[in-house]
Amino acid sequence: MSSTSLASDRQRTRDERQSLIVLVDDDRNLCDLVERFLERAGHRVQIFHDGETFLATLGAMMPDAICLDLSMPGMGGLETLELIKDRQEQLPVIILTADHAVASVVGAMQRGAYDYIVKPIDRTKLITTVGNAVNHYRMSKRLRQLEREVEGEGYANIIGESRPMKELYRQMDRVAASDITILVHGESGTGKELVAQAIYQASGRSSGPFVALNCAAIPETLQESEIFGHEKGAFTGAVSRHIGKFEQADSGCLFMDEVAELSLTLQAKLLRAIQERRFHRVGGSSQVKSDFRLIAATHRNLLDEVKKGRFREDLYFRIAVFELEVPPLRERGDDVTLLAERFLVRYKSKGKGPRPKISPAVIHYLNTYNWPGNVRELENIIQRCLLIAKDNVIQPDDLPPRLRTGSSQAEAESVLAAAEANDATRAAPPAATTARAPVAPAPEKAPGSPKFETLDLKAIERQAIEQALVEAKGNLSQVVRLLGIGRTTLYRKLKSHKLRE
Repeated sequence: MSSTSLASDRQRTRDERQSLIVLVDDDRNLCDLVERFLERAGHRVQIFHDGETFLATLGAMMPDAICLDLSMPGMGGLETLELIKDRQEQLPVIILTADHAVASVVGAMQRGAYDYIVKPIDRTKLITTVGNAVNHYRMSKRLRQLEREVEGEGYANIIGESRPMKELYRQMDRVAASDITILVHGESGTGKELVAQAIYQASGRSSGPFVALNCAAIPETLQESEIFGHEKGAFTGAVSRHIGKFEQADSGCLFMDEVAELSLTLQAKLLRAIQERRFHRVGGSSQVKSDFRLIAATHRNLLDEVKKGRFREDLYFRIAVFELEVPPLRERGDDVTLLAERFLVRYKSKGKGPRPKISPAVIHYLNTYNWPGNVRELENIIQRCLLIAKDNVIQPDDLPPRLRTGSSQAEAESVLAAAEANDATRAAPPAATTARAPVAPAPEKAPGSPKFETLDLKAIERQAIEQALVEAKGNLSQVVRLLGIGRTTLYRKLKSHKLRE
């Protein structure tokens, strides 16, 4: 790595660690003083002089704490506090007040304030309180992340333990609790909507609706009506009022999938509506207001679309406040096997009889295939195999031909034939002789080469974990080193095998 790249990484790390404190106060002299105190203490500070302006931009920020004046003209401090807590319940808010009345302070604390500081501001008190609030907020987020990891899955309904997925989880952790607008990139079938749903479930809006809109599935002539709604009689066929997706998502989350497929005409109308969360229904004269969090997604490179004149640059910067990349399945390693097993359980649970198994030969094919259709393609293949598999074992012949082509097929069939020959040799009865001839040991397979017998992999895995527990005398750190797996993976496997409560 070059020195320039290393310096850039270190600077990025410092920027991520440096906390952002938002100060909302109409006293400009006090703002200058507080900003100077906090910046010298190592924080970044962003200042607003009224609650309305701050709340309009809260969704585009990820602050670590807020210092809020209790007495401001227009929207007061208590009302601003309530709206902050409605959107980001866990975000610490420190009240700044010149009012010594106990009732005012108690009212703020009852509404969820973290602490309060009485004006004139004492520098030591300010720095200590803000520092404690930031540490508490970050530790709370870290604790929620660890609790989620111990459960064995990154987020609800998202399966994956590979390095690219762990990086995705880390990025999701950064933005889940906020209202920041997100653009999710990823190939078709990677699970962009699952990512949006997981962020919604982890946010303060999870009690509101989650409204999904596939922009590619709507004819251009109906896009505006579907998004903004329409009034009765707005056009031929509009026999009644229709509530659009923007309005349906009020107090919740709106997921706009394949946003690049929207027409340029609608993109222009969309820009202001996303910015102000205000719009008109088609054929309507009254303005409609809707408070929602926006998560957009696309499989296209939007910057390329902007260069080609197919997507508005101003709209791109409006929706790409924070960007997430969902990795394709071919880059996720052992997640392929993990997903296949999960789909096997999901779809077999709808039928009767014992749970089918996936032969190691099939696992080999699954792990060497390129997966152009990503997770969705894998899910469809497992469903197909369950319908035609015989003897409760999914074999290579049950797979679509496209998975069994080229060198991958030749390798799998060669090793499978050798494994079957070894099985036949082991099953043959011994010769009737008084002197037992020495038996040559079976040739060892090269490290990492697949074994193509149909094995009970779960039983073998349990046995390995039990043996490691014995050798390590129950020390989980030592078990992790012996097995060569992560601690999170170990916790999940201990739970699945019922080796620990």
